[in-house]
Formats: sequence, C-alpha cells, structure tokens
Amino acid sequence: MRAPRFLLPVSALLLFPAGCATDPDPAASAAGTVQVDATDDRCAPSRTELPAGVTTLSITNGGRQVTEVYVYDGDRIVTEKENIGPGTSYDLAVDLPAGSYVLACKPGMVGEGIRTELVVSGEGRQEDPAAAQAAQDYRDWVTAQADALVPAVEAFAAAVKSGDVERAKALYAPSREPWERIEPVAESFGDLDPRMDAREADLAAGEAFTGWHRLEKALWTGEDLAALAPVADQLVADATELRQRVPNAVITATSVGNGAKELLDEVATGKITGEEEAFSHTDLVDFSANVEGAAKAFEVLRPLVEQNAPELATQLDERFVAVDAALARHRDGDGFASYDTVEEVDRRELARVVDALSEPLSRLSAAAAA
Repeated sequence: MRAPRFLLPVSALLLFPAGCATDPDPAASAAGTVQVDATDDRCAPSRTELPAGVTTLSITNGGRQVTEVYVYDGDRIVTEKENIGPGTSYDLAVDLPAGSYVLACKPGMVGEGIRTELVVSGEGRQEDPAAAQAAQDYRDWVTAQADALVPAVEAFAAAVKSGDVERAKALYAPSREPWERIEPVAESFGDLDPRMDAREADLAAGEAFTGWHRLEKALWTGEDLAALAPVADQLVADATELRQRVPNAVITATSVGNGAKELLDEVATGKITGEEEAFSHTDLVDFSANVEGAAKAFEVLRPLVEQNAPELATQLDERFVAVDAALARHRDGDGFASYDTVEEVDRRELARVVDALSEPLSRLSAAAAA
C-alpha cells in the first residue's frame, strides 16, 4: 500500500510512471478499447456495457492530482493501476468474464473513489490453452509462496512476542519476501493489504497502524515490544487468511502480465527511494523479491510472448539480466547491504536498470493477450 505520489522515470529518481504515454491513443474508440476520462471529479468510461473477454482501458488523467484506477468484482480487485500522473495516460488490459463490475478512479489515491458500474455480457473468446496453463502455473506458484509466508511470519511474530529484538530483526525481512513476490495478488484482497503492509505515511486520519511496518518501527526505534503482541498475533492471522483466500484470487494471463508491471512500479515508488523500509533499511530485500515475482510472471507467460512478440521476449531477457547484475553488486552474504549505506550513484544505477525493464514489461500483458 503506497502513499500518493506522482512518478517520473525512476532513472531520474524523480516521481512519474515509466512506460506511460503522454497522449491518448487516437484509435481508442476501437473495438476492445474503452476510453476512461479520469479527472479530479470525474471517472467516465466511453461505454459501460462490455463484451466478455479482454478489454483495454485507455486511461487519461485530465485532473491535477495523481490518480489510480481499479476494477472491482464485489470486494475483490480484478486489476488496478496506481500512480497515473496529471496529463498522462496508461493502457490497462483486463480479462473480464460475464458479470457486474465496478470501475473506480481515485484522485489523490485515497478513499473509495468515483465509481461507475460496468456490465459484461457474452461468452468471450475461447481461452487459449497456453494462456490457461500460464494462469494455472502462476496460481500454483502464488500458492507455494503463500504457504511459505505463514511459517515465516509465525517465526517473526514469535521473536517479537518473546522480546528477542535481534532475532526479530533478523527474521523481519525474510518474513516479507513471499509477500513481496506475490504482492499484486495479495493486494487484490483490499482489506488485508492495509492491515499487513501499510506504512505510517500511508494512513488516513484515525486509521490504525498495524502489520509489518508497525513492528519494524518498534524494533528499530527501541520501543517496548510487550505492548505489541496483539499486532504480531494479527499479522499471523492475516497471513493465514491470505493463504486461505488465494484459491479465490482472480488470475488470468492478462492479470499476471499486469502484476509484473505493478511489481516494478513497487520497486520504483518505494524501494529505490528508500521509503518502504524507513527504519530497517532492508529495501533491497524487498526489491529483489519484487523482481523475482516479475520474473516469474514473465516465465509463465514466455510461451505466449515468444509466439506473439518474440522480440519482446528477447528484450525482457536482457533487461532482467541487467537488473539482477545491478542488484548482485549489493549482496552481503546471504542478504543485501543496508540501503542507507548505498551511495547515491549506485541508487541511480539501480533506478536506471529498473526504468529500462519497466518499459518493455508494460507490454507483457498485451503480448500475452494477443
């Protein structure tokens, strides 16, 4: 969960979403594409009755605030795009079976947003067996990560409750890695994300500060841990609930591709800037896990990408290698250097390779759906 911000290419270490066009596609009225006019007080799709199957939401932010766009199926997030800056646009592909949905634009990236109902009808095109296999392979991997999350969180919480500060510090970052690898799926259960992963800066007035970052702050600022046992217990309960809810997650080849791009956006908005782990400075552990999750998404989609856009597959291979090499320079034993020791020139290099990967990764979903 992230505080609102407007991103410039991360290679400049400024705030602007890489890969977004500044002008809307003139062919946005084409079949399969729905224009979404998002402003500070408007969320207007060009049509609200859609055929089942893949639709591209061509989102243009004509307002003054950074915005984000969600598609909900009940309380589940089907897809989302954060950090759409003023005057920019973004194409978001979504695969929707017949049913009723809600499109929400959130100016300032806060609140329930401006909402519009969408009605999807028809059977859609027959699913490509390769796409179905990719989605199943990714679901199996997400399930394995959720399985690993629970005992990791249990061990961390036990250390917190026992008052063993050094052990709790050592277990903090590892307990987060499975979450960071599958963060787009985890975030699709919107009530769990703010309880488990909200930073203090993300909180609305009166909202409780819980989860990993509440415990992180206590550990690295010397707070008495005894009073935080309920927070540790709730984190275990939430991790367990996430594992139970993973089988109900909406996972398609398109959502897997979108999720890969979301993970790189997570790196750009929190890890490169050092905002995510403000007290522990374990940002590079999260960075690595986000990249691993994006790489897994590409791995399961590779057969589709090689069939539909072989040049993109080659480019993504090269860019992932570059990111891995840049990260490797900051390894420290089995982990990574504390991010507060990483020099500015090295942060800029990390930002550059992430930015270079982000642009082709933004085309992964479309290539998988072609």
